[in-house]
Amino acid sequence: MGKDEQEHKRFLEQQLEWCKEQDRILEDIEMKLYEMKRIAEYAFNHELTPLEIDQLNVQLKELESDVYFLEKQLGSVVH
Repeated sequence: MGKDEQEHKRFLEQQLEWCKEQDRILEDIEMKLYEMKRIAEYAFNHELTPLEIDQLNVQLKELESDVYFLEKQLGSVVH
């Protein structure tokens, strides 16, 4: 295998790893969003006390923060 072919292979391997990492991040985001949906549906379908509402809002804010952090990781530069 020539030098150019080796460099191209290395480049493609790096791209593959980048894609795998992006896929992992997207899966993490999907799980967080699903959890947020579950909380919202629960709140919609139940009579909640103010304390329960506050607790669910804290959970939602934490999940929102997690999603924001993960979204920022998606913005990394493609090689």
